[in-house]
Amino acid sequence: MGILLAEVSDFLASGPMKLFIGGQWVDAVRRGRLETCDPGTGKVLAEVAAAGQEDVNRAVEAAQQAFKKSGWPAMPANDRAVVLHRLADLIDKHRDILAQIESLDVGKPIAQAAADVAFAAQTLRYYADLSVNTRRREPIAVSGHEAYTLRVPYGVCAFIFPWNFPFLLLSWGISPALATGNAVVVKPAEDTPLSTVYLCRLAQQAGVPDGVINVLPGYGEPAGAALAAHPGIRRMSFTGSPEVGRTVAAACGANLVPVKLELGGKGAAVLFDDIDIDQTASALVSALTLNTGQVCCTATRWLVHESIWDQLVERAKTRLEHLNIGYSLSPGTEMGPVVSPKQKNRVLGYLQRGVAEGASALLPGGEAEIPEFRGGFYVKPALLTGPPENVCAREEIFGPVAYLMPFKTEDEAVDLVNRSFYGLANSVWSKNLDRAHRVAETMVAGSSWINAHNVFKHGIPYAGANLSGLGGGVLGPETLYDYLRPQSVVRPV
Repeated sequence: MGILLAEVSDFLASGPMKLFIGGQWVDAVRRGRLETCDPGTGKVLAEVAAAGQEDVNRAVEAAQQAFKKSGWPAMPANDRAVVLHRLADLIDKHRDILAQIESLDVGKPIAQAAADVAFAAQTLRYYADLSVNTRRREPIAVSGHEAYTLRVPYGVCAFIFPWNFPFLLLSWGISPALATGNAVVVKPAEDTPLSTVYLCRLAQQAGVPDGVINVLPGYGEPAGAALAAHPGIRRMSFTGSPEVGRTVAAACGANLVPVKLELGGKGAAVLFDDIDIDQTASALVSALTLNTGQVCCTATRWLVHESIWDQLVERAKTRLEHLNIGYSLSPGTEMGPVVSPKQKNRVLGYLQRGVAEGASALLPGGEAEIPEFRGGFYVKPALLTGPPENVCAREEIFGPVAYLMPFKTEDEAVDLVNRSFYGLANSVWSKNLDRAHRVAETMVAGSSWINAHNVFKHGIPYAGANLSGLGGGVLGPETLYDYLRPQSVVRPV
């Protein structure tokens, strides 16, 4: 087990942690509390205030006032960029602290958490710089009129984030909104609020005006529901399951508030017969076990050409059987626990249902025993095979479980991929690049990767189709415009 930094110990001991509204640390009106625990031990990490309807009202009002009076939206883009760069620098300066907080709260290995923190700082800089170089005013050529389109910030933008990548997804969401001059109200997941709370300390140091960032830890009911339905928000972004996404969309629809939904996935990897089997098996195992499989876009359906089936399965099994499963801060840990007892039961329950429906276990998975951490929520990776109608081939499990299916022809592989109701991200693996591009373009998804999986770069849009989302994606330049409202200005001449 790694040694906690003194700053992390002090932060965890500073509770009960409060809400951050209007630049102030305040208690929830109804004194609600939640406990966040260490998935590796099952022990409580910290007690945090849990927001309710009244707190959502306060936060939205504070954001409205900041938008009207702080000068943030009217500030030149380069001046806002200076503040956001300062915040990014502080994130880098506190990277080790944030990484430990994230690792403890989510259960992911410390190296993965540190990479998330670094990417978050880069995201702030990317959108700050992009905003400086984005034209807000575009002339319109029309006879007899002087006309142009002006792009202005919406106002109060609301965000509800999930528990699997709390700090990274926070940055993906709020960076373009802040860079364009909006104020934000954030509800982090109740399971993993700590890194978002810590960010508020850094935002104060960076000089972000009071009320521009507001953070409300709390449960989906009442805090998340109240935020999505609040008439004072002007833009909504939700990342989570399709089931909750529908509820959020309905609430926003009632107020005609535009909404971005980043939802689940059932990613496929198509493996043709000309691949490097060892290299591809290793890459897919790494994708499957990243964050213990709690990644919406990861490869959980492996479509394997029948001629390489035996070799691929054997390589993957060997690698997974020797995987170092352990505590998040322990040296050498390759895969940590899942985030909660609920998630552990979900993964184990899907394995049971899949076998009951006719799947065969190539690698059975199940509960993992870590003697030093018996209270943690550990599971083993699993490989299943069987008919494409099986529940484990169709539904998102959100754990280290892959469902393998053989194929003979390219058309058969594409058909198996596109049977899914999801459409977030898939990959194709082949040395024949003509074939790889052809398949990548035919698979239905927001992202198609070639000879890689889980590829994220600033400037490349990442979004979903079908059940995987709507309303625009993240990481691309288009996302900046999602937080700028177009307005036509016209004068007859």
